[in-house]
Amino acid sequence: MTGGPHSSNNEVIYVTDIFDRLRALIAEQFSVAEDSIDMDTSFTDDLGADSLDVVELTMAIEEEFDIPETDEEVLYKLVTVGDVFKYISSKID
Repeated sequence: MTGGPHSSNNEVIYVTDIFDRLRALIAEQFSVAEDSIDMDTSFTDDLGADSLDVVELTMAIEEEFDIPETDEEVLYKLVTVGDVFKYISSKID
């Protein structure tokens, strides 16, 4: 994005849109309330995810955000919602 007077507002909206979409996807996948999910939410500790849950979520994220297939090595480093958010942001910027 360029440094116009409204760029920071657009960036905030863009970031909020990514997080809202991600949070909705996670809430649906794990049958939890969206407002219980924040950047620090851990997939295993807070949501009780197992490896199959993580793979299914990754496939849903790849489809939702139209990003390429995630390398398995990267996949297991994505521990929190914040980790996934950063990963998505790096792939669609």
